[in-house]
Amino acid sequence: MRTSPTTSNTAASHRSRGRILTVAVAVAAAAATTAQVALASPAATTQHRAATAITALTAHQAGANVVKAARSAAIAHAKETGVGKQDTLVAKEALVDPEGKQHVRFERAYKNVPVVGGDLIVHLDAKSRYLGVTRAIHHQLAMSSVAPKLTHNQAAAKAAQSTKGKAGKTELVVDATSGKAVLAYRVTVTGTRAAEKGSTLSVTVDATTGKVLASTPDNDAFISPQLKDKLHTQGRTATPSLGGAKSPSRAGSSASGSFPAQASGSGSAIFDGKVSLTTTQTSSRSFTLKDPSRGNSETRNANSQELSSFSNGKAFTNSTNQWGNGTNSDPSSAAVDAEFGITATYDFYKKTFGRNGINNDGVGPHAMVHFGSGVGNAFWSPNCHCMLYGDGDGQTFKQPLVALDVTGHELTHGVVEQTANFQPTRVDSNGNQFGEAGSLNESYADVFGTAVEFATNNPNNPPNYLIGEKLGLDQGFLRRLDQPSQDQLEGTVDYWDSGSYDREVHAGSGVSSHAFYLLSEGSGAKTINGVDYNSPTYDGSTVTGIGRDKAIQIWYRALTNYLVSSSDFHDARTATLQAAADIYGQSSTEYQTVNQAWAAVNVTPDNAPSAQR
Repeated sequence: MRTSPTTSNTAASHRSRGRILTVAVAVAAAAATTAQVALASPAATTQHRAATAITALTAHQAGANVVKAARSAAIAHAKETGVGKQDTLVAKEALVDPEGKQHVRFERAYKNVPVVGGDLIVHLDAKSRYLGVTRAIHHQLAMSSVAPKLTHNQAAAKAAQSTKGKAGKTELVVDATSGKAVLAYRVTVTGTRAAEKGSTLSVTVDATTGKVLASTPDNDAFISPQLKDKLHTQGRTATPSLGGAKSPSRAGSSASGSFPAQASGSGSAIFDGKVSLTTTQTSSRSFTLKDPSRGNSETRNANSQELSSFSNGKAFTNSTNQWGNGTNSDPSSAAVDAEFGITATYDFYKKTFGRNGINNDGVGPHAMVHFGSGVGNAFWSPNCHCMLYGDGDGQTFKQPLVALDVTGHELTHGVVEQTANFQPTRVDSNGNQFGEAGSLNESYADVFGTAVEFATNNPNNPPNYLIGEKLGLDQGFLRRLDQPSQDQLEGTVDYWDSGSYDREVHAGSGVSSHAFYLLSEGSGAKTINGVDYNSPTYDGSTVTGIGRDKAIQIWYRALTNYLVSSSDFHDARTATLQAAADIYGQSSTEYQTVNQAWAAVNVTPDNAPSAQR
C-alpha cells in the first residue's frame, strides 16, 4: 500500500482537535445506487445497522454527495486510483475531518464479483476536490472472464477436504492479495482441528484449478496457536492476579413505573473487583445484564457450548441487580468482568473519538462468557460480531480470560475490521499469521487495549503499558509497549528489520507498539503508576513524548483515514505523519515527534520497500 500526498499546509493554529464526523453514505451495488443510512459494512446484518445514526435528510444527502464526489474523483483519476471500467466501488464509510477534508473508504467489485484486497480510500478537500488516494493494491484489475470452472459445490468440497472440516457459505470472489487477480471461491469452514474450538476458517480456493490458496482463521484470538503450544509443551501454569472482591454489600437502584427501564446495579468481578453496572430492569423483581445507556451492550452465557450466534446465548438475569461473587463459583462473576470491559471499551471509543460502537452505528458491543469446553482463550468473532471468552484450558489458564485489556484488545480487532481491516500476508497450517499488516492489527489492538485501561482507571486494575499482566504468566505480562523484546514467550521485537515481512504477527507487533510508546512517553527510564519502564531507541536518539492523549488521536486518525488492508509499517509511518499534519500541522512538534518515534524503531524513508504491490 502507498498513499498519494494529501497534506495541507494550513497553519496549525487553525486546526481542530475535534472529532471526525461520520456521515451517512450511499452504497452502490452493481450498477444501481441504493441509499443506506447505516454505516456498517455491506455484509452487515440489519441487527448491526445504525440505531442512532444520522437520519436527518440533509445529513444523509450530504453523505451521499461526499460519496458521489469521491467515486467521480476515483474514476477521473483512474491512473492514480487504479479504478477500471469494470470496477464498481462500494462505499464502506465516509468521514469528514474537523479540518473539512473528506475521506471515503471503498470496497470494490470487478464485473460484479467482490474483490478481496481491492480496498481504497479517496481523499477530498473541503470543497470535494481530489487530493489523493490510499490503495491496498497497485495494479489495475484485468481478467478475461469471471466464469469459474469449478462449481460452488466442488470448491466447498475442496475446502472441506483440505481442512478436514465442514464447508458452509461459499462465495465467488476475485482475490487480489497476491499481486495478481485470481478468480476464487471463499469458503467458510467449521469443525476443523486446525482452528481453535468454535472458530471458523475462510478458505480460498482457486476457481480454475481447485488449488487451496489460503486458509485464514476468522476469529482474532488473544493467545496465538504458537504461544498456546509453547505454554502447553513447557507445562506452564498461569497464576492470575485476581480482583479479590467479595459479593456486593448493597443492592442496586430499581426503577419505578413502566418496564423495561434502566437500572443501577453492582457486581463482583474475577479480575476487575467490585464495579458499578448499568442494567435493564424488566419487571419489579427482574434484571438483565444489558446496558441500555450504551447501545444495549450485553453479556450472555454460552453455557459451555460453542455457539456461533449471540442470540443463542442465555441472558444473565436475577432479582437483586447484584452480580457475581468474584470467583468462578458464580457463573455471573466472569460476566461482570466481560460486561464491565465491553462497556468501558464502548465509553473509551465514544468519549475519545466520538465513535459510537464498534461499527460506529450506535449498537453496543456484545459478549458471551463460558464459551465452549476447555477453551483457554478470548476472541473477537466477526461471524458472531461479539466477544467470546473461554473458561480456561485447565492446564495453562485456569480462569476465564476476561481481564480488561484483553477485552479492549479484542474489541479493537472489531474496530479494525470496520476500518483498515488489516490482513495477514500468509497463514501457516496451524493457524499462525504472518506479515506486517497482521502485525499492525495486533499492535493497534495492544495500543488501544492499553488506552482502555488508562481511560477506565480502575483501582483494581491500575493502567499500564503492559498487555495481559493480570493473566499470571511467569514473565509478568504477555507483551509490553516500552521494550517489546522483554517478551520472551513470543519473541516480540523492538525494531523493524527485513524479517518483519514474514514475522509472526504478535512477535512483529512490537515495531509499531514501541513507536507508539515512544511518541506517548518518550525514551529512557521512567515510572508510571508504580511500573518501571525503560524504552530504548534503534538509533540511540532521545525521544521526548507528546503525551498519550495526543498520540492516541494521531494513531486513530491514521487508522480510520489513511490505512488499508495491506498497509505495512512504512505505510503506518506515512499515515501517522499525515494524521499529525492534519491535526497539528507539518511544522508542529507533534509531527516532528512522530517522525522521530518511527526512526527510533528503524522505520525510515531510507529503508522503505521499493517494490510496489
